[in-house]
Amino acid sequence: MAPSFSGILAVTFFILFFSNKLAAQPKKGEFISVSIGYAMSAPYENIDLSGSGFYAQGEYVFGLTKWFGVRPYLGFISTSPSKSNTQEELYEFEVTSKSVFFGGKARVAIPIPYVAPYIEFGLGASIGSFVTYTPNTNIEKNGLLMHIPFSIGLALGRHHDIEIAFNYYFHNSVDQFNGAATLGMSFPLNK
Repeated sequence: MAPSFSGILAVTFFILFFSNKLAAQPKKGEFISVSIGYAMSAPYENIDLSGSGFYAQGEYVFGLTKWFGVRPYLGFISTSPSKSNTQEELYEFEVTSKSVFFGGKARVAIPIPYVAPYIEFGLGASIGSFVTYTPNTNIEKNGLLMHIPFSIGLALGRHHDIEIAFNYYFHNSVDQFNGAATLGMSFPLNK
């Protein structure tokens, strides 16, 4: 289930409102961050239908302040129809994505030693093929599509260089979203 826009807005407002009280950010400076994980694709409509596959992403990180950073990203996602669906009437339908994606995100973090929760949001584009074929939708597009990225996660460790996250990419033009449960590492470019 996709997070609601009002919920995302409320959390973002709360973090920004109280950010002047924060004393630490996971990192300040420039970094390369890489992550891989288990991917899925699902339609916007409430139906038990999805695709699953592989996700990989790299980011060039600019930690501007102790609580805010900008992250241009480049990644890849490939999902295939899930065959674990037990509803026989849904066997012919599928929701899949195979694309390279890029864009920019902003991260707002809450500073807790060894565990720093964060939220990211931004704007990007995907180049590839997308299929959303459900009982109510039949969309197949190839090419360049806009997406809206949203992530929540934890930066772990003494230097917050290990990340566990849930990443979402909302593709409104094909009525589907991609999600991924990921594990990532950050590498400083300036010591």
